[in-house]
Amino acid sequence: MSSAERKHDDAARAAWLAYIGGCKQDEIAHIMGISRQSAQRLVSQAMAAGLVKVRIDHPIARCLELAQRLKDRHGLTLCEVVPSLDSVQNSGLAVSHATGDLLENCLMRPEPMVIGLGTGRTLRAAVEHLPHIDCAQHKIVSLTGNIAPDGSTAYYNVLFTIADKITAATFPVPLPVISASVDERAALLGQKTLSVTRTLAARTDMRFVGIGTMTETAPLVIDGFITHGDQRRLREKGAVGEIIGFVFDAQGNLVEDEINSRVSSAEITPGSHSGPVIGAAHGPDKVPAIRAALGGKLISGLVTDEATAIALTVE
Repeated sequence: MSSAERKHDDAARAAWLAYIGGCKQDEIAHIMGISRQSAQRLVSQAMAAGLVKVRIDHPIARCLELAQRLKDRHGLTLCEVVPSLDSVQNSGLAVSHATGDLLENCLMRPEPMVIGLGTGRTLRAAVEHLPHIDCAQHKIVSLTGNIAPDGSTAYYNVLFTIADKITAATFPVPLPVISASVDERAALLGQKTLSVTRTLAARTDMRFVGIGTMTETAPLVIDGFITHGDQRRLREKGAVGEIIGFVFDAQGNLVEDEINSRVSSAEITPGSHSGPVIGAAHGPDKVPAIRAALGGKLISGLVTDEATAIALTVE
């Protein structure tokens, strides 16, 4: 998205909040993370560009409506819906850019924060979208292992990617996402050097996570963390998705299986940590997993595209 297109979208967003959402300029400024003067200017720009008629003549208007419906239905603290593009892949780029913008806004806050990062294709693309940021006041902690099954750096690892973009201290988890056995997990997590990271992960101010499927092409399968046999067994037990390695069913409950007992990630169950959890995911194959994560309160915020949002609002 070009700078001009982004300004146009911001103007449409501000106008929607003003004329449809009924927000005052101070509220618009707070929601968008801008000054009151900037909010006023954006609304004026929307008027001058002819966006404000009986309705807001811009694709972002429907996205805002869908986001509000999802927020109301699931009690979300945040929901960002971007317009769907000409392919699932291109829509994914839009979702990753929107996620990157949210992450950038967090990193630009002056008050110190502990930000937890999961893994996955969307999050990695979001981090690659970031500019270089001087934000030494923050701490960035990995929510999951950063090592692939063969001992190499996990390809869709996010923490090492963001370390090249920011000046904040980063805290990796030099473990596989899923250990070979329960005993190995216990031994690895018992290392004293991981105690700081584990403590930080439990008290994050904000988390960003991907949401994976449990199909035959699930990331956990493709990346070698579980076998096709594991995937079929988990599906038979009702598994529909995973977040940072933890597999859950259609109600958002963790599946009773030895795979979940070997996951080295931070806890994801409601109440096991502080701060909101923003899930970034899109696409028709992800709908069951996203719906389950919302229903089980495994996430409290969502970044997705218009087509996925529509599917999620259908009963």
